[in-house]
Amino acid sequence: MIRSLRNGMVPIHREGYPFIAIGVIITVALWVFGTWVGWIFALITAWVTYFFRDPPRVTPVHPDLVVSGADGRISSVSRAVPPPELDLGTEPLPRVCVFMNVVNVHVNRAPVAGRIERIVYTPGKFVNAELDKASEDNERNALVLETQEGRLVGVVQIAGLVARRIVSFVQEGGRLEPGQRIGLIRFGSRVDHYLPEDAEILCQVGQTATAGETVIARLGSGAGHPAPVRWRSD
Repeated sequence: MIRSLRNGMVPIHREGYPFIAIGVIITVALWVFGTWVGWIFALITAWVTYFFRDPPRVTPVHPDLVVSGADGRISSVSRAVPPPELDLGTEPLPRVCVFMNVVNVHVNRAPVAGRIERIVYTPGKFVNAELDKASEDNERNALVLETQEGRLVGVVQIAGLVARRIVSFVQEGGRLEPGQRIGLIRFGSRVDHYLPEDAEILCQVGQTATAGETVIARLGSGAGHPAPVRWRSD
């Protein structure tokens, strides 16, 4: 029974431990003094615990597939000029934006396998992450991944109205597997994917995306990669 309970529990990311601990301490202190406010903090602590959940994922692995880097709703599929810090040129590229609300899992994952060519943090504002100008004005953390085939994929973590910190788990020069954790944005935000010119978009606005699992695009024609898709699990 204990083993079944443990297997059924969703892991909590360690970034949430300090917030959960503070919530527990305040809740217990308020209960000791017999105030009903303790129940409010108990609910807040439960929500914070839920926010920092980090469920395992099973990722389709193929050199041509691009998986979503975030949980949430696909808010935009368009062409846009990449942020200058990505150094991906000044011409519009295919872009897929995934908006995370406060109830989505906020651990972000690598959309492709590759080497981290660049990581650039840019301070900024905290306007609504669903607005298009958020990609230029908001605080953000940008990564460029180079695949084994030499293709460049940009990933931009963007803070939103409630988010106040972007946490990165990776470093420049490191190598990533598709679906590997790359960072976390606290309390509501967005992730943009900038893809090569010939990428085939396989998602649409309004679709629900799951980080590390939902395929959002295919790179190139796929010729030369006849092997079937493998699967990578956490």
